[in-house]
Amino acid sequence: EGKGGEWIESHSSVLALPALVGGRVGVAMLLRLPALLSWGLRCGSAAAPQRLELKRKFSKGMEEEAKRKAGYMAVDNHVQNNQALGIGSGSTIVYAVDRIAKRVRDENLKIVCVPTSFQARQLILQHQLTLSDLDRHPELDVAIDGADEVDSDLNLIKGGGGCLTQEKIVAGCAKEFIVVADYRKDSKSLGEKWKRGVPIEVIPMAYVPVTKAIAAKFGGAAELRMAANKAGPVVTDNGNFILDWKFNNISDWKNVNVSIKMIPGVVETGLFIDMAERVYFGLEDGSVCFRDRHSH
Repeated sequence: EGKGGEWIESHSSVLALPALVGGRVGVAMLLRLPALLSWGLRCGSAAAPQRLELKRKFSKGMEEEAKRKAGYMAVDNHVQNNQALGIGSGSTIVYAVDRIAKRVRDENLKIVCVPTSFQARQLILQHQLTLSDLDRHPELDVAIDGADEVDSDLNLIKGGGGCLTQEKIVAGCAKEFIVVADYRKDSKSLGEKWKRGVPIEVIPMAYVPVTKAIAAKFGGAAELRMAANKAGPVVTDNGNFILDWKFNNISDWKNVNVSIKMIPGVVETGLFIDMAERVYFGLEDGSVCFRDRHSH
């Protein structure tokens, strides 16, 4: 994808020119070869964005296939008849809900689904699954959700989509919390791949004091998340703001999580510590692996 790749493609195009003119190369053509090479290099640069775009599309397709396979395997291994399920949020969960809906149709399963967000609620309704809530089903059999990053101890960063509080409540009500992700989310330590920071949901009036308190206690910088398609900050389903805390050299996540939650005005953090029982990873080669919390 660098200049070398562009040169090779352009150079090959120039060398193919004789074939285009009947295979006869005159002296004049050979004398003009340096100029033709220069022309080829200039024209070749226009092909580079096309190749990059093709690679992006190919990579995106692989990522989606990895998510799909991980979601399908998680549902097949953990969803059974007569269960109450927690349905997470995000792009990976779309595939899990697709699979749940298919199994409900094919196997006539009797299940109810508790959403973690407006998006999850809409997915449940669109697939004609039975919608419930924690008032009617305060104890769930399984919760299935995605993650922004997973470390070697199965600690998670979640909340890139802004649904961290309801996601954590639902996960905490489940006997089994199962996570599905693609290969890009697997890290040795939190922050290795996910560079957007730890999401922290805060009461709007407290976002400035909380920002200062986090920086004073733990370093780094907590920034108010701004909306992309509206003026002002992102507002959660609960009517709150989100801070994204970009941290440095943190290892004791359990104590950090508790300490942040004790700051007045903090509603919840996107740190899911010792909660996931198993994580399914869709791999780049199309296979799926999983890791259990106590198996490493």
